[in-house]
Amino acid sequence: MGVFVFLPLVLPLSAWPVARLAENRLHPRTATRLLTTVAVVMAVCSTLCLALLMVVGTAQLPGNPLPDGWSDPEVRAAVPHDEVAGRAAIPALAVVTAACARTLWRHRRVTRRARRALAEVPGPTVAVLPDSTPYAYALPGGRGRIVASTALLAGLAPAERRALFAHERAHLAARHHRHLLAAHLAARANPFLRPLRTAVVYTAERWADEEAARAVGDRRTVARAIGKAALLSPRTPAPTLAALAATGPVPRRVAALLAPAPAARTWPSAFTAVGLAAWGAAAGALASAMSSANSAVTLVLILRAATPL
Repeated sequence: MGVFVFLPLVLPLSAWPVARLAENRLHPRTATRLLTTVAVVMAVCSTLCLALLMVVGTAQLPGNPLPDGWSDPEVRAAVPHDEVAGRAAIPALAVVTAACARTLWRHRRVTRRARRALAEVPGPTVAVLPDSTPYAYALPGGRGRIVASTALLAGLAPAERRALFAHERAHLAARHHRHLLAAHLAARANPFLRPLRTAVVYTAERWADEEAARAVGDRRTVARAIGKAALLSPRTPAPTLAALAATGPVPRRVAALLAPAPAARTWPSAFTAVGLAAWGAAAGALASAMSSANSAVTLVLILRAATPL
């Protein structure tokens, strides 16, 4: 395997330039899909390589249930600094697994509680709650529901309410919660992917902003609705919902809505800064996939040769 087993752990650094450039120079829809895909691929590859290192490290522990041949010098020679790297991968993979499991558990728990709480609230797609705390969010599941408090709606003009609902409907229609959850899990799997998670939170909101502006037909109305809602609702009602319905940098979103609509390109030109960054991130994701695949195949062949028949 050699150094190839370590490459997917650090190759997420190659995606940092596109994480920043895509926010401002790509259409939000393209940016969200690109960044989510890159983050997921790199997270899966780095986790796979941690698992390969863990196998080598576990085979060195006394009393482990693995075949004795897996701890032979020929097997350990496949990993540079096998004793340190292999044993360090065991707690590292445990931390990654626990962090991802905790994120999934909290997401599922909060969304289930929210659905149960809204079961008796009238309205198949919109639930307006008599609450003095201003908030609004899109609750995924089934056809999805938009949840808003009377305190927030009272602070918005009729046109701004339509913009708010259009924004939340865009979240549900495009299933943004899947992109956001995938980006959060990727960042849990590899801390180097946190800039991509932050960028996906922003671009998903921008995507919904643009869809709302198209539905309402007035970009300034959407900008006012976003600004007022942010001033009125400093926080969302639950921790996980805050992560899945974060508002992102509101001043940047408002400024983008006051500017002309972005061009809907499927892929940026390679002769631009964002194009070079996008191709660099794609190359990094491909290199991660190739490195992890090469390491996995190599280790399987070595372990098969080291296992007595």
